[in-house]
Amino acid sequence: MDPRLLQTFSSVITHRSFSDAARELGYTQSAVSQQIAALEGELGVELVCRRPVGPTEAGARLLEHTAAILLRINAARAEVQRMKGGPTGRLTVGVCPLAATADALRIVGEAARRAGVHEFTVRTLHRRAVAEGVATGTLDLGLADGFALPDDPLRLPRVAGLRSVPVHREAAVVALPPSHPLAHRTGLRLADLVEARWIDAPGVSAPLPDLHAAVGDGPRLRVALCYDGLDVRTYTELLAGGQGLGLLPRFALAGRQDLVGVPLTAPELSHRVEALRLAGGPPVVDDLVASLTGRPGTAQPAATGAPE
Repeated sequence: MDPRLLQTFSSVITHRSFSDAARELGYTQSAVSQQIAALEGELGVELVCRRPVGPTEAGARLLEHTAAILLRINAARAEVQRMKGGPTGRLTVGVCPLAATADALRIVGEAARRAGVHEFTVRTLHRRAVAEGVATGTLDLGLADGFALPDDPLRLPRVAGLRSVPVHREAAVVALPPSHPLAHRTGLRLADLVEARWIDAPGVSAPLPDLHAAVGDGPRLRVALCYDGLDVRTYTELLAGGQGLGLLPRFALAGRQDLVGVPLTAPELSHRVEALRLAGGPPVVDDLVASLTGRPGTAQPAATGAPE
């Protein structure tokens, strides 16, 4: 399958519009229609419903593969192109919201200055976007975070050549206002909180499906509110306002009088930050990783669980 056709197919389904996909890709609407028809002709099955625009059953199945296929192609292109280039004086770092601590950014900034970087860019992104940005070469370094059991990997895209180095680990706490009936407990079990009201904030905290998996079989956690953003302050203000419970590392509550953090005793989830890079990247990234971890070392292949 031609990856250009897959990209067009993905754009049409994402926008649910042939015209919007054409604007995004810089094609005419007629060209987009022809490309979708060509892909359907190659596979011998209809992939896109025209009115309204959306995936057929076969199209939905293909879409499950498309993102991974395009990611691997872009990652391979980036890795090959990196082999021809020398130092550029530019550095772009992607960080997840809870990985963007003052210490981490200070260390990265100091390492960039030592390396003579003259154009230093930091982008706050969802954890999947951080991993994919590193894999495709749009980011030189990523700081991704997540909540996981002690022996479980972070949920990151599977990409050949992606390397990770542990940077920080801290126990997770349940964040809630002091007036909450559970605020004075010495510990909480996730299974005992299935009837509580939760804020689902996958861009900042643990996605609720991950917490459901940690609970195992049984009642699912109740979602009171969904926060679709990347701002930690907005999330903590929602928690402080009693909109629901949330999961955070304890450092995220430092200095706040309107929130308390009760240790999560079962399961023993921890908040982890990992530095992501590609094998064979520029030397400045080696210095950055060594500075973040406080020790020289070799990055390990990124361990991946089920992709997000």
